Amino acid sequence: MKPLLLLAFVFAAFNARAADPAPVILAVKAGHLVAPQSGTVLADQLIVIEGEHIKSVGPAATLLPTLPAGTKVIDLGNATVLPGLIDCHTHVTSQPENFYEDIFRKSPIDEAITAHIYAKRTLDAGFTTIRNVGADNYIDFALRNAINAGKILGPRMLASGPALSATGGHGDLNRMSPTVHVDGINGIADGVEAVRKKVRENIKYGADLIKILATAGVLSEEESVGGPQYSFEEMKAAVDEAALWGRKVAAHAHGTEGIKMAIRAGVASIEHASFIDDEGIALAIAHGTYLVPDIYNDDYILAEYGRLGYPENILAKERLVGRTQRENFAKAVKAGAKIAYGTDAGVYPHGWNGKQFRHMVKWGMTPMQAIQSATTSAADLLGWKTKVGQVAPGFFADLVAVSGDPLADITLLENPSFVMKGGAVIKSQ
Repeated sequence: MKPLLLLAFVFAAFNARAADPAPVILAVKAGHLVAPQSGTVLADQLIVIEGEHIKSVGPAATLLPTLPAGTKVIDLGNATVLPGLIDCHTHVTSQPENFYEDIFRKSPIDEAITAHIYAKRTLDAGFTTIRNVGADNYIDFALRNAINAGKILGPRMLASGPALSATGGHGDLNRMSPTVHVDGINGIADGVEAVRKKVRENIKYGADLIKILATAGVLSEEESVGGPQYSFEEMKAAVDEAALWGRKVAAHAHGTEGIKMAIRAGVASIEHASFIDDEGIALAIAHGTYLVPDIYNDDYILAEYGRLGYPENILAKERLVGRTQRENFAKAVKAGAKIAYGTDAGVYPHGWNGKQFRHMVKWGMTPMQAIQSATTSAADLLGWKTKVGQVAPGFFADLVAVSGDPLADITLLENPSFVMKGGAVIKSQ
């Protein structure tokens, strides 16, 4: 063989070996398909998947004859298929076991070594995408990166890293001796310049979004449950700095005035929104601000947190918040505010994310509206509305299925029988 011909042969062989394999094509046959973008349910659909993405969707009778020979077809029978669900408010790196041990006995290593367990439970529950809003020590960045690299199983993640908190605020240990120091990477920042610096620092190490603690909270020991803890100027600085880097801001805000300050400062979402009033709802609508109310976890906190050693002053705050938050959720739904699904999972066990659907329906949403809050609306808040939240060509092949009609019984979404993420079957009962 001539040298040039041999060289050409070698290059061709190398390129053939180096080329990526052709994407695997498979198809999922659905008895019913929920299309949240149109608020409809389609019968006898086929979802054709190529690699990680959806290639086409349409009537099974039309698409089945066009499939390439040997295409694997997953027939889900009469099941109802939905887009993979989205939880916009999680703390997937931990969950409570004992109040004082959680604070004083556990190190970041304890959280890091178990975070993958909670991520997998969340994925098994049908939540193929989450927004993690608050984790110290950059543990959520490491978890997200490991999932993205295919090293462990978990949902797609947008991660905030440490939530920004005022000294003595919801993100700072309270009522401890000034001689007690807790080391670690946290989000404590006071004043406009310090807030800007902390935003930059979080983004430097991997933040997809910024979380600020605009008001006091429930599961911490400051006296107020909702008083403002950042000034308007500090909140505005966080929003403006995040925008320079192409990031959105989520604001933890229980209290009435803090909610309105955060909306006026330009945050993308109000987390909790417990004491929002009519003016606050109107402001959210006018500014296009999403509300992310976590209206399930009151049940778990009041039932279990006494046993977990939480102080009475914290339980008293929860008793003050729970029903009021749900009543204000109902007002926001009736007024037409934008609402995205967010549970505060990690306050209660991971994998229970779907338990909130029944409460959203009980307090004023239709089942389809509740599903939309966890699909199309959530995707819009995340800035991923062309990637997730729909079963449509070009979207990630993230699917969940239930054996029945979730529009008739929304509790079916608490335990899906089938979960797919990016074309890979995660769960199949």
